[in-house]
Amino acid sequence: MTALRDAGMKSKAWPFEEARALLKRYEKKAPEKGYVLFETGYGPSGLPHIGTFGEVARTTMIRRAFEAISDIPTRLICFSDDVDGMRKVPENVPNREMLIENLQRPLTSVPDPFGEFDSFGAHNNAMLRRFLDTFGFEYEFISATEFYKSGRFDDTLRLATERYDAIMKIMLASLREERQQTYSCFLPIHPETGRVMYVPMKNVDAVNHTITFDDEDGREWTLPVTGGNVKLQWKPDFGARWAALDVDFEMYGKDHSTNTPIYDGICEVLGGKKPNHMTYELFLDDQGQKISKSKGNGLTIDEWLTYAASESLSYFMYQKPKTAKRMHFDVIPRAVDEYHQQLRAYPTQDVDAQVNNPVWHIHQGKPPASKMVVPFSMLLNLASVSAAQDAKGLWGFIKRYAPEASPEGNPDLDAAAGFAVRYFADKIAPTRVFRLPSDQERAAMEDLRARLQKLARMTSGEIEGIPANAAELLSEDGIQSMVFAVGKDHGFEPLRDWFKALYEVLLGASDGPRFGGFVALYGVEESIALLDRGLKGELVA
Repeated sequence: MTALRDAGMKSKAWPFEEARALLKRYEKKAPEKGYVLFETGYGPSGLPHIGTFGEVARTTMIRRAFEAISDIPTRLICFSDDVDGMRKVPENVPNREMLIENLQRPLTSVPDPFGEFDSFGAHNNAMLRRFLDTFGFEYEFISATEFYKSGRFDDTLRLATERYDAIMKIMLASLREERQQTYSCFLPIHPETGRVMYVPMKNVDAVNHTITFDDEDGREWTLPVTGGNVKLQWKPDFGARWAALDVDFEMYGKDHSTNTPIYDGICEVLGGKKPNHMTYELFLDDQGQKISKSKGNGLTIDEWLTYAASESLSYFMYQKPKTAKRMHFDVIPRAVDEYHQQLRAYPTQDVDAQVNNPVWHIHQGKPPASKMVVPFSMLLNLASVSAAQDAKGLWGFIKRYAPEASPEGNPDLDAAAGFAVRYFADKIAPTRVFRLPSDQERAAMEDLRARLQKLARMTSGEIEGIPANAAELLSEDGIQSMVFAVGKDHGFEPLRDWFKALYEVLLGASDGPRFGGFVALYGVEESIALLDRGLKGELVA
């Protein structure tokens, strides 16, 4: 057993825990189909949101962990339920009036409100695939429309007519009495209107594999369940798909967890083996509400990529998948900095620690070196005080702090600088609130200014006798020690109130960077000028 496999077999990282459970599924015999099949599902009723990406990213992490501890080949299918009838019109799309006219039609039969694709379902499928391709996921895409119409699902649908009573027994036990009276696992697609029909069955023919029903006008219809004439209700469809494809693993959100016995039961009724599954907690918006495709609340993938590199999003997805997390703009800076902290730690770790490091899972065991010598949070504050319009506007400061750095040699830092300028302009600048210092704060800031001024004059030679430890005094740690000393000398208790005052007076926010690092990056003379503006009230104005 290799060192990596041995480490993976005992790793406490959640992808390896799930992978080991999946490996037990075939500890006696390898799968007859020759591979282990992972699946993710997507309901294209609205534009893909960041939770959809998270499901594929996390499934891929488990897939790669499985490949590290097993020689069984793997496949990943992304399945789009685009035959689903459009039950409501999303709030974040154009031409909503046109969509209203197409309610209840399969999403691949609804015109594209954006006018770019053959249907709304095709548009949303293309969006999903573009997003997944951006991140380099290895997957196979399956459209439910193609799956139903091509005949790939026909054997399972025929079997569903033959075992209709067993399927209905599972479903009816989960429904209220009123719903039981009209429920059917089959949803016919009306031959004339093209709408998905939610009607009771008059007959299910297990010999000819047809269904008979009355439409809204009382006309009786008999349709074969094959060839795309009929779709399954979404809960039966879940389990039937597992059986038809022989799915080994699928994860889904906590809102599906109560349906797991239904999915599993229908899969088994239709001759399949229920897959392993993992339930993850839901993402919340800034108000603590569940993110919804139809509402368009929360972040989209494009919005995250406007302000940070894709790896930071993958890092966010790795963290505690079974804990509900806020998914709002303010989580981005921390995700970026924590991701690079883990990258820097990786080369120093042994293989046991590396497989527990998020970057192993983000980069499939081959993480790059971090060239991010300035934290993203620091770049944001630099953007705040420098009036920079792009990354080039920050590089003069960055070079002073890290002379060896360059846009060519540190491409991740160069990209982050551009992201920081954009993030500051869009998300921080409109919310900043500056204030004047209190008397105690003013005295401390004037003292800090005087000490910085003396340090600058000494190290520039303006005052004779450059101290032997000048470099140390001007370092990030040296300046941080000076700021600490000023706060203590002026009686701040707790000392955090001193730093909070600096942030609120100089940066317009209650939190900020390590102040010594900020001064070292921005420059001593520039920081003195910033203190002058804060003391004079110019920043408030």
